[in-house]
Amino acid sequence: MSTTPHLVAVDWGTSSFRLWLLSADGTVLAEHRSHEGMSDVADRGFETVLEGHLAALSVPDDVPVVICGMAGSRQGWVEAGYLDTPADVGAIGEAATRVPGTSREIIILPGLATRSLDEPDVMRGEETQLLGASLDRPEGARYCMPGTHSKWVSMRGSVVSGFETFMTGELFACISGKTILAHSTGGGGAVDARNPAFASGVRDGWTRPEMTMHHLFSLRAGQLLHNWSDDENRARLSGLLIGSELSGAGIRGGETIALVASGALERLYHVALTECGAKVHDIDADVAVQRGLTEAWRTYSAKSKNRKQT
Repeated sequence: MSTTPHLVAVDWGTSSFRLWLLSADGTVLAEHRSHEGMSDVADRGFETVLEGHLAALSVPDDVPVVICGMAGSRQGWVEAGYLDTPADVGAIGEAATRVPGTSREIIILPGLATRSLDEPDVMRGEETQLLGASLDRPEGARYCMPGTHSKWVSMRGSVVSGFETFMTGELFACISGKTILAHSTGGGGAVDARNPAFASGVRDGWTRPEMTMHHLFSLRAGQLLHNWSDDENRARLSGLLIGSELSGAGIRGGETIALVASGALERLYHVALTECGAKVHDIDADVAVQRGLTEAWRTYSAKSKNRKQT
């Protein structure tokens, strides 16, 4: 196992920052995580924030950095653009944008876009997870990638043929924290996937998505009339929204879904998918993005080397 720093891999989202210092064989030598997402670093500057994390880990100046996520958005550090679907995620490294004017080599990976006039869609960061995940599923798969904005992705081999985004996580935060249901859910907080109210919410959201708006208000009425607890209501709210998402994604019993997630979200979506009769193949989201960032850097480096030789 190598212990020499080879690459800094960064997943820089809207509200979170994750950095891994990797060796040449992909071993994680160190990591840093924070809530310094894109929306919080504009005043200090992206380079200042990044170099602060690198200094804390004593990363040598000659170690390059590869970044995915919202740092490459229009409001981010440097806009990295999009690859149009159908898109081969194996090409994101070759399409990376180098950050100008920095002392070390820093590249930002592009996102993916569906430019349909009826249902346009974009992703940033998930394409890199998909690259990492697809290395173990060369035949292709259907992926569920839960988060603030959940992604459902269809792939043939390494090619993304289409995807859809659901604002499930953001809706949960807004509804539980900024509507009348804040009084019935405790204003947000953790959800226990083992709570029976979660499973019942999933079933109702999946089988009767057209009634979700009504079922949401029932949480308030249930507390007033039947003393439903905050924990119970919060679990049912989460289940209703995730169940509606699964209905929109067209989940049917017996289908195999590759679930790219970790922690609490993995537990919630695994239970929800199983409740709907799906077969779940779990893929750790952190491992997937690390592998994707590493592979993207490899292809970027190979292209740069070939360009210099010619």
